[in-house]
This record gives sequence, structure tokens and C-alpha cells, in this order.
Amino acid sequence: MERPLDYLKKVSDQDWLISNKSHDFQQIAEELYLELTQLSSCGSPPKIILAEREPIRFLAGFIAACAASCPVFLCNPDWGEQEWQQVFDLVQPDIIWGIGNREWGIGNWELGMGTRDWGLGTGDWEEKTTPTLPLPDSALIMIPTGGSSGQIKFAIHTWETLMASVQGFTEYFQLKQVNSFCVLPLYHVSGLMQFMRSFTTGGKLAILPFKTLQSGQVFNIKKSNFFLSLVPTQLQRLLQNPELTQWLAQFKTVLLGGAPAWDELLEKARFHCIRLAPTYGMTETASQIATLKPDDFLKGKISSGQILPHANITIRNHQGEILNSNQIGNITIQAKSLALGYYCQTQKIQDYFQIDDLGYLDDQGYLNIVGRSSDKIITGGENIYPAEIESAILATKMVTDVCIIGVPDKHWGQVLTAIYISKDSSTYTLEIQTLLKNKLSKFKIPKHWILLQKFPRNSQGKINRQKLQQIATEFLNNPLT
Repeated sequence: MERPLDYLKKVSDQDWLISNKSHDFQQIAEELYLELTQLSSCGSPPKIILAEREPIRFLAGFIAACAASCPVFLCNPDWGEQEWQQVFDLVQPDIIWGIGNREWGIGNWELGMGTRDWGLGTGDWEEKTTPTLPLPDSALIMIPTGGSSGQIKFAIHTWETLMASVQGFTEYFQLKQVNSFCVLPLYHVSGLMQFMRSFTTGGKLAILPFKTLQSGQVFNIKKSNFFLSLVPTQLQRLLQNPELTQWLAQFKTVLLGGAPAWDELLEKARFHCIRLAPTYGMTETASQIATLKPDDFLKGKISSGQILPHANITIRNHQGEILNSNQIGNITIQAKSLALGYYCQTQKIQDYFQIDDLGYLDDQGYLNIVGRSSDKIITGGENIYPAEIESAILATKMVTDVCIIGVPDKHWGQVLTAIYISKDSSTYTLEIQTLLKNKLSKFKIPKHWILLQKFPRNSQGKINRQKLQQIATEFLNNPLT
């Protein structure tokens, strides 16, 4: 397998990067690589926090760290002080690129500074072997996950796991080169993998902040040759602008992931002939492992698509037994792109990854997501999954967004609570409840309804359910405040 430095040499005379200051990429990457190799010759490779705001410096730093076999931690420069303190305590970095290290009281590289042990492991990974560290020529790439719950952790990837994801993507879409238009954060797996696909296949990469795109400023590119990746909230905002809706419809494929998309959003995209490709994946799998192809989407197919070649998904019950087609159970993943574990956790490495998501595979092998096992609400002895109720409420077209949670109750165990954003001020919850009576069983209709102006979400559009739980508790304890 070709290494990062090999790819860097290949693109040295190519006009592949479309961004401000793109001509600086090669020089910055080579200079940083030389600095890191000199530092590594004095001892163990330095641990690097990469939190550059400027995309070209971020990507150059990433490639330099990988080429020099330095462990690199991708970080969000906009994390707050509490989050950064978590990261510093966990990582104990030797080098920080970005965020202004003096401001945080962290020095530059000093020989012997910080710990040198790289802990591997995860919470629920099936035992395969006793944990061992990768060989020195395989850089450890730590990608953040879990930020929406307030507790940041890093999934450990390598160049090989990321390349397995690239190869699965190119084989699935039958491509030799991948051209990507990136408006997602590069520290997040969904942004990073757009770079990886283009950089390693000789394709083009256009990088533009989403706010710039939203304002109507776009690059002059042949959109029919490009993949664009969005999260649902971004798609929703772009579809509110007729000119950007027309712009979207010209793309070869618009990958959609990061959070579940609601039916109304998908219907609107289909109405405007957006070549949407809903995806399923996560940080631990180096982005998507299932994708619905645009032609299937435009024909009305609703699912997360078929499984990419580098991955295998089985559906299992609580006893671990594999279920047949169309039977709902826990999703279990085997993939060449699986992370090795989580940084500084001591459990053993797994052979496969059983996650909290519930779903089923239909007769054609398409993956359908039902919800999350941990989101299950038990009220009066009945098991309820929020996704079903949220879908029914959104179908009334009286709300723009909704989230169902369970609030503790001494009589029922939990009571269903709908937190929603109304389409207009004339909407009354009684009207929504009346429409739901013919769609849902009585015990599935929420007892409490809480109106918000917007939901607390992370940068990928995922709802922060812990925060909503706090909001609901405060509201129900003080309904008139």
C-alpha cells in the first residue's frame, strides 16, 4: 500500500486542490514533515494536537504527521475551555498546531515531555487479540467522537483503516478518481474522508466554509463530476434558497449523513431532483459503510442503502444470534475500516463492533435504521422507539422538527414527551394529537408537549438528547416559567 509521502509526491505538480491559498499546501506539508522527522530522530515521535482553523494548514499538518508516523489528534478549534481541558488531560500533547498554544498554557515540543504510552481498546469490541501497538511506520490517527454528550473521546485509526474506507467507496461507486466538494469540518471523519478520497485517487478537492456557501458564493466547477457531502440541517438550509437548490441539483451525488434525515426533507430533495445518497456510518467505521445510490433514491426507495464492499453487517438479537431478513435487531459491523479502539482505554480489541442502533436488512440487502436501543422508552410496560413517533408527527406537516424523549414518572415509569419546533404560531398541540389518533396507538401519543425555537445540536446536526432531557425536566417542574 502506498504511504502518505508517496501520495504527497504524486500531487506535487497537480492542480488538485481548489481553495484559498491552495498553492501553499505542498510547501507547508514538506516543511512540517522535515521538522517532525528531525524531532522523531531524538526519541519517540511527538504527539500532535491538530486544531488548525485554516483548511490548507490543517491538511498539510495532517499529511506531515501521517508521513512522519506521529500520533495526531484531530481537534475542533471551537471547543470550549472545559472540552479542551478534557483533551489536554487525556492527550498530554507534545506539539499543538492551531488554537494558540500560549493561550492554553501548553508549551511547544520538549524532549521527554508528556507520556509515551498509547492505550488501545474500546467499550464493546469483541475480543480478538491482546492489545498491541501498531508498528512505528503506521501513524495513529485519533478522530474525535462523543462530543454531543459532553465527553470527548478519540477513535484510533491508521492510514490503512482510512484507505480501506476509500477503497470500499470507489469500488461501490465504480470510480477511479473521486472529486469532492467539502463544506464539512476537516477534524470530523465526514470531512476528513472527503480529503482522503480525492488526495489518494488523484481527484480534485474543493473546500469552502458552509457559511460562505450559504451566502451564495461558490466555486466555478463542473458539479456533475463532484460528490458533495452534507448533514441534514445543511441540506434543509440550502433547500430554502431557490438558487442553491438549483445548484445542488447539478451535482453527481449529494451524500447525506451524520444524523437521521426526516421524511419531509427527503421528499423535498426528491421533488427538486437532488441526486441524494443517504448514508450510514460513524467515526469508528471511518465514515459510511452503507449508502443508498442516487438512482434508487430518486425512484422513491427509502433506506440507508446497500453495504459497501469493505464492510459486512449482520442483525443480531440480544443473545447474539443472527436474524433473518426483515427482522429488527442490533446492528453488528465487521469492516476493514474499523477503528482499533479508543485512545487511553485499556479493554481488548474487537473483531466486530456491536452498536446501539437497531435496524434490519430487507430481502435485497438494503439496510433500514429503526432507532437506537438506548433511546427505547418504557411506559406502562410498553416498549416504544422514538423514531416511529417522530416520523408520524413530522408527517402531519405541522412541525419542522421533533424529538421524543421519556421523562421519569412514578406511575408509568416514563411518560412520552414531545419537544418540537412549530411550523407557524397558529399550530396547537391538540390539532397534532387529533391527527395522530388514526396513526398511532393511544399509548404512543405523547402526554407532554414542549415548544422550542431551536434544538441543541452538535456541528454534525445531531440532537443533544441530554440537553433536551434537562430542558424537559426543568419545564415540567416549572411549567409557567
